[in-house]
Amino acid sequence: MRLLDRLREGDDETDDGCGCDPAVRSPRGNDPDRSGTLVVAADGCPARGDLVASPDCRATVVDALAGSGVDAVHVRAGGRERVYDDGAVGLLVAAGRFAARVAVHDERLAERARRDPLGAARAATGRAGPASTLAASTGLAAGADRVDGYEAAFGARTGPTVADTRLDRCPPRDATLVARRELGTGATVRRYRTEASDRYLLDPPGWRLDAAELTTLADAYDRLADTTTGDDAAAVSRAVRTVAPADGSMSVATVERVLRRHTRGHGVLEDLFADPRVSEVLVTAPVTDNPVRVAVDGERVPTNVHLTRRGAEALASRFRRESGRAFSRAAPTLDATTRTRNGRVRVAGVADPASDGYAFVFRTGGREAWTLPALVANGTLPVDAAALCSVAVERAGAGLIAGPRGAGKTTLLSALLWELPPSTRAVVVEDTPELPAARLQEAGRDVQTVRVESGDGPALSPTEALRTALRLGEGALVVGEVRGEEAATLYEAMRVGAASSAVLGTIHGDGADAVFERVVSDLEVPASSFGATDFLVTLSAGERRTVSSVEEVRDTGDGVAFESLFEPVGDGTEATGVVDRGNSRLVASLARPGESYADVLGVIDERASLLANLAGTERTDPAAVDAVHRERVAE
Repeated sequence: MRLLDRLREGDDETDDGCGCDPAVRSPRGNDPDRSGTLVVAADGCPARGDLVASPDCRATVVDALAGSGVDAVHVRAGGRERVYDDGAVGLLVAAGRFAARVAVHDERLAERARRDPLGAARAATGRAGPASTLAASTGLAAGADRVDGYEAAFGARTGPTVADTRLDRCPPRDATLVARRELGTGATVRRYRTEASDRYLLDPPGWRLDAAELTTLADAYDRLADTTTGDDAAAVSRAVRTVAPADGSMSVATVERVLRRHTRGHGVLEDLFADPRVSEVLVTAPVTDNPVRVAVDGERVPTNVHLTRRGAEALASRFRRESGRAFSRAAPTLDATTRTRNGRVRVAGVADPASDGYAFVFRTGGREAWTLPALVANGTLPVDAAALCSVAVERAGAGLIAGPRGAGKTTLLSALLWELPPSTRAVVVEDTPELPAARLQEAGRDVQTVRVESGDGPALSPTEALRTALRLGEGALVVGEVRGEEAATLYEAMRVGAASSAVLGTIHGDGADAVFERVVSDLEVPASSFGATDFLVTLSAGERRTVSSVEEVRDTGDGVAFESLFEPVGDGTEATGVVDRGNSRLVASLARPGESYADVLGVIDERASLLANLAGTERTDPAAVDAVHRERVAE
């Protein structure tokens, strides 16, 4: 009998401190790059498979990993799962290799390596001879050097077994807490700052359940899986109440809410969607290797949320069902919407073979109605650029907001809508409701929406929707995104003045030249028609969203030319001097009868002072901004 086998057998005979039942689960499919998972059922273990506190459980897992070739360890007990990352698995595998090889030299050290890998590493490296050499060659010494104690070595991602996400519960080392907020879902958000970047840590209600509640949750989930009914709400309630203790020792309603969230809702993503400061949620493939990221307050930061592979597959299946569209290897991209408890969310997805598994970007948009003073306050654009855009919108300018995906084009367009004169009628054309039409209506603005066909419900084609909008009364025309054949109709309307007020929209493109190429070459709009555009605002999509440039469009007779009014300088955006020197075609076009260029400059300066005052006094919400504009117009 091999020495290590004898050690294991002796350990089994003398110690019954671990009741874990480990089993290797092979990867699904035939992907040669995927390894299996060691699933440890620990319900029958007194220590619940706790690798931090229990040497016996560590020994069980070390033995089970020997020769298994797995790359993950999942420990399940009491309705909770702990997932151990590559570092933890590597340390346990190294401990097994070291124990097997050092056993011929020192049986006691080999047995210690199974139960106390960090202690065995210290003992081996502190002496000369084969033990020290083997600690280095097996990787045990290096693995032990990377951590400080078992809390750090086996800090697992955790979650209820019914959930499709796992969370890192502890903040990064040396992180500083900078903010804490409560969400309407009952979740808590903590923002931490590290030398590398900020971190967004979510603490959802389902992760606060006690042992009895977690067990009830898991039992109810199993019962629900065996139940078929047309009434989802009733089925969830019935499943929980059937398995819950009858003594009233737990909040049945709390367990019901958590079960409903993870079987009928979007799980933890619901909490992220409910955060009014989050505009995007990004799930990067492969999902098990990458944390979910969020764009919060204009900055993309990693969270402590990790979607499971099962969770990504469940989301893909849900979006296929909701949208009625294919989303598979044969059709590996998706553009759809999904309905959440906080409204509709736009979804962009990609799958194999275009990606290493499923990946998603969720754009929550529109819950917080942004205003220009708010964007000035958070540094998205300087106040003088904001004032120019405000006056241009108020005085019937035609402008496009450009930038790559996720740059904040819709956010800026939403803010500009509050700069329209309060009495102006606006017709909003978009496929996914992202612009604040309802908020504008609540403020007494006359706003009509026209829905464009998006594949998940009956509606008009983009061109039909735009033509319909032009027939729905004179006023401002707002197009959520210019991207297809409707561009020709839009520019024809701009050219002949079919819209009696501002014409605004967003378009993909990095600057005037890129937008011109897209509109004229790709969308086949005549260059002469493009000249109806008055101004173009371009945003950049880095870690922090900012306006990178403001350019005016000049009709040269033979075509169009672009003049930069604001351009990037260092970390910000500054005026080029064209406006102040009296050379701006845009400013000149904004003059009303009897006004001079200088008069318009005076209006822009006054608007800059107003916006700066609103931003500086934190009066940036739509109600305050709308009230100030109404008062200004009434004077």
